[in-house]
Amino acid sequence: MTLLYILRHGVTPWNQEKRIQGRSDIGLADEARAEIPSWTLPAGARSARWLSSPLIRARDTAAILGHPDAQIETRLQEMHWGAWEGQRLADLRRDLGDEMTENEARGLDLQPPGGEGPRDVQIRLKPLLTSLAEKKETVTAVSHKGVIRALYALGSGWDMTGKPPLKLQNDCCHAFRLSPDGTPALEELNIAMLAR
Repeated sequence: MTLLYILRHGVTPWNQEKRIQGRSDIGLADEARAEIPSWTLPAGARSARWLSSPLIRARDTAAILGHPDAQIETRLQEMHWGAWEGQRLADLRRDLGDEMTENEARGLDLQPPGGEGPRDVQIRLKPLLTSLAEKKETVTAVSHKGVIRALYALGSGWDMTGKPPLKLQNDCCHAFRLSPDGTPALEELNIAMLAR
């Protein structure tokens, strides 16, 4: 069995301001740099081979967790939000009104102007998942919320309309089993990394 652990990078100033980051290469907030060293990962995740999105917030998260040599994997970079990058979702909903409501109602086929949608992210992830499954090894990946949601949808059958069957929590990692062809299935979601 191939097991993939995936976690989101630490918080950034844009996260704190509720701005859509996408491919914008925003670094970690000071609070994240102070908090990440206290994250505790499952033993299997700690001892696995590590991958990271090329964006600095993910690379720095991996480095702080003791994996500065995590292999850069471009297919793990955040969804490209196009013209919406730097914007706040609440502002887009207010300014675009029905147009935004209709776009969000498309679920997997949401399409930011000049960007990519969740289905595009799934298409980008599938060859990576197949490659990982062929190697039959446990892997830990540091990625982004949009990527993790797309993977969750792929593994659960959620079409990304309405609320997810189970809300993905921050400061958690998530485990997926990969079948021999790379198809993901939920192993365990919301594995707490912080003592609560």
